[in-house]
Parts: sequence; C-alpha cells; structure tokens
Amino acid sequence: MKLIFLYGLPAVGKLTVAKELASATSFKLFHNHLAVDLLLSVFDFGTPPFVELREQIWLSVFDRACRAQLPGLIFTFAPETTVRPAFIQNTLDTVSNAGGEVHFIELLCPLPELMKRLDAPSRHQHQKLTSIELFEQLSAAGSFDASYMPHPSLSIDTSLLSPTQAAAKIAQSLGNA
Repeated sequence: MKLIFLYGLPAVGKLTVAKELASATSFKLFHNHLAVDLLLSVFDFGTPPFVELREQIWLSVFDRACRAQLPGLIFTFAPETTVRPAFIQNTLDTVSNAGGEVHFIELLCPLPELMKRLDAPSRHQHQKLTSIELFEQLSAAGSFDASYMPHPSLSIDTSLLSPTQAAAKIAQSLGNA
C-alpha cells in the first residue's frame, strides 16, 4: 500500500487537494480531523490522552489499511508541537512492517494567501483553525515546527496550481497518472 502523507501548515489546501487526489486515484482518504474531531468531543486539544489516542488511531488505521491490502491511503497532516516527533518514525515503521511505503508530499503557499484561506467556510466543517489572530500567536510561539518532518518527495505551492492540477502532479509523481 502507498500511504500518501500530505502535510503543511493550516489552510494550505491539504484536504481540498486530498479530495481531488482520492478522486483521481481511487485511494481512500483519511484526513487528520477525523481523529482530531472525534477526540475533541472528549478531551482538550494537546492533553496527554488526546495526544496518545490521536496517534494510536492514526497508526492503527495505517496498519489496518496496509494489512487490508488497500492500494493507497491519503492522509493529511499539519505538523505542530502536540504531535510527538516519534510519530513520523512510528508511521514509517508501521507502514513498512505491514508491507507498505510512505510518500511525504509537502503542500505550501505564501503567507498572505494562507491568511485569506484561514476563515474559508469549508474550514468550519471540521474543528479547524480559522482565526488569523490565533494562527499568528501559534506561529510566533513556534507551534508549527516541522523540523522533524523528513524531506518530501514533492513540494507543491498550492497558490500556483488548482487543487485538480496539484492532485494530478502528485498522482504523476507516484506513477498513478
């Protein structure tokens, strides 16, 4: 199984591109807010039970998807300080031990464009960050540290391509075009 690990800051278009990629490849989409929103109904963001269970859910889904021999799974992820850096190695180990491979794809866009996107109506569907003020506070505090992320096999500036074009570029890089 191919785990397509799309990552980037909030509002760069991860879920939008992931939906297009799922449509183009027939890979299943497991976006991070499925687990995050579930856990927020019980635990506060960043608390030890939230962090531990979120990681367990993510890794369990990756493992089961590999063992079910899905051709591919698309995962969206926003690096931030409540995610333990070991999560990345645990992901690589879990997927490779089950016979799969992980492809890290970075999505980015210029900060002014990101700021315009933060309060988009589609972001309110899930419990996503929508406040420019909070984004700026978190950013200044180093909350979006991505230093533990491996070098991506592909980086895409989502301000330069439509979601469909970005998805096509990802699919092509993976040999699924």
